[in-house]
Amino acid sequence: MNRTIRYVIGTVLLVLAVTGPLEAAGPDAETLATAVDTVWVLLAAFLVFFMQAGFGMVEAGFIRAKNTCNILMKNWLDYCVASVMFFLVGYAFMFGEGNGFIGTSGFALEGAPNPSGVPVWAFWLFQAAFCGAAATIVAGGMAERMKFHAYLMYTVFVSALVYPIIGHWIWGGGWLSAYGFGDFAGSTVVHATGGWIAFVGTLILGPRVGKFISNGKARRANALPGHNIAMAALGVFLLWFGWFGFNPGSTLGVSTSETVNQAALVAANTNLAAAAGAIAAMVVAWALYGKPDPSMTMNGALAGLVAITAPCAFVSVPAALAIGAVGGVIVVVGVRLLDRIGVDDPVGAVPVHGMNGLWGTLAVGLWGQEALGLARDGLFEGGGWSQLGVQALGCAAVSLFAMGSMTVVFLVIKKTVGLRVGRDEELRGLDIGEHGMEAYSGFQIFTTT
Repeated sequence: MNRTIRYVIGTVLLVLAVTGPLEAAGPDAETLATAVDTVWVLLAAFLVFFMQAGFGMVEAGFIRAKNTCNILMKNWLDYCVASVMFFLVGYAFMFGEGNGFIGTSGFALEGAPNPSGVPVWAFWLFQAAFCGAAATIVAGGMAERMKFHAYLMYTVFVSALVYPIIGHWIWGGGWLSAYGFGDFAGSTVVHATGGWIAFVGTLILGPRVGKFISNGKARRANALPGHNIAMAALGVFLLWFGWFGFNPGSTLGVSTSETVNQAALVAANTNLAAAAGAIAAMVVAWALYGKPDPSMTMNGALAGLVAITAPCAFVSVPAALAIGAVGGVIVVVGVRLLDRIGVDDPVGAVPVHGMNGLWGTLAVGLWGQEALGLARDGLFEGGGWSQLGVQALGCAAVSLFAMGSMTVVFLVIKKTVGLRVGRDEELRGLDIGEHGMEAYSGFQIFTTT
């Protein structure tokens, strides 16, 4: 017993000896606020990075087994390429001092401007994760027939130049921000950019073998089902989870009562829009096809998430429900439309990200509120047509620039190194032809379509 007492007394004396010289006063309020905001932004960046896993699982699940390795490699490498290019030049083009079109300072983050209240490295990591997300959207739309090295070349251009320029217009002090354009977390900057690039890419690439069947003058879409709906469902849940970094993290801090309240509203709006999108897509698909389609329902949730990304901080909760529900309808109608016009989008990247990116951006001009930080009230809030007009201008400018610039890039790649694999390789599967391995070794997965 005496020995135990001596150990306790000795421990207490040792603690007092170590802590005694320390200053009684802790860090000041400003330092604490910066620390809290930095941790918030870093955690959000980690969540956005984890969305790469979600994209990978969704895209792999919605395509055929013979192309699983290929699509996962694209999801891995586009984030790697985006990280490096956004460090070397992308951040400078996006946030550097320059003009209304492009930034021209801060390459490799040397003397880089920092518009946030957190260390520049934390802000860069958060924005680099967004850049990677924009790049990876395209993989799904061009899946199962695009050459791997051609995809890597595309990724360099989009992450080093196209995405950062669009980001500069809206988030970097460019010409659209001067008009009061509202896109809180990236319905336009990230999702519409990636979705419409996927649209022109799949047009240039052409449909997969067997996707469309001609019968005389008529042509109909042939279903090429994904091989693993369970994997796709996991991917949707991962993306939904990661979106809580994507949207609330865009407050760039929670050290004040204002930013705390904003982050809470954004999180609630994000969740409810996703739920409303899933329900609406399920109901519409059920009415059209006679069954509650799981893939449509999952894409409905993603559509709601994309749609609420721009207005999440500027609208009320009831408006978020409406925005998400409309997004769910859009994705079902969009998939049917693409099939009718002969566009082959294996995972629904264009309806989910392109169409709903535009819808979410326009919704800012309908339900957005000046009291919540927007430049002016939206149409349904009594503000007239001004904000909606600015939102429409931004949608048109970003979509045309993204599609126009990447059409040139895709055509150059097609004419030089080639964009699409050969027919035999496509039928055999890109896993074997491009990577020399199979995702499910020992299982027979060869098909003739």
